Amino acid sequence: MHAALIQHIACEGPGPLLEEILEERGISATVARMDRGDPVPKDADLMIVLGGPMNVYEEERYPYLADLDAAIRTFVQDGGHYLGFCLGGQLLAKALGGLVMRNPAPEIGLFPLALTREGTKDPLFAGVPRTFPTIEWHFDTFAVPPGAELLATSRSCKNQAFRFKNAWGLQFHPEVTVEMLEEWVAVYETDLQRVGLPPQAVTGYAGGWRDELERLSRRIIGNFLDGAGRG
Repeated sequence: MHAALIQHIACEGPGPLLEEILEERGISATVARMDRGDPVPKDADLMIVLGGPMNVYEEERYPYLADLDAAIRTFVQDGGHYLGFCLGGQLLAKALGGLVMRNPAPEIGLFPLALTREGTKDPLFAGVPRTFPTIEWHFDTFAVPPGAELLATSRSCKNQAFRFKNAWGLQFHPEVTVEMLEEWVAVYETDLQRVGLPPQAVTGYAGGWRDELERLSRRIIGNFLDGAGRG
């Protein structure tokens, strides 16, 4: 199998954990750097779309978003296996007719999520506790698009995960390690200033959950890859 990894900005790459999980399953990958003008890969068996600070509607500022929107819609409607993290989840929602808007409150750092009834039965979350911690960094959120099911929620953000056919949109970041989060704290310092969060409040708390976060990430991403392998 071959995976297309869609990257929007230098600091939000696949990361060592996602790369390791792909390698363990013998899945090759092409990273398409949208910020460098790379084309959207074609003929991939699965598509994983990473996060970024832009809004899905900023097509004038980021012209590639229009082509990516069309590519996601076609890929998913044809039954392709898709997994989107944060911006990647918002892009999936938009491609399927769901709105993306400001969340009532930003989520930055570690937050608890709860699976819905549908989420407890969904293969993406097999072996995941009904309530689990995860890393978040977002100001926007998505509406669940027509024909999709809500799988996870949180107190601060109602829509945290949904599924449409073989496509999953996540508002959270299972691909992000604590080390990546520490880099984001430096890169996105202005985000922390906007919400009045000291860096240690983000990295220190998440660091105490390092092993559990990796275990859950391996389970969620592994479930997606294993399901794609079964067709």
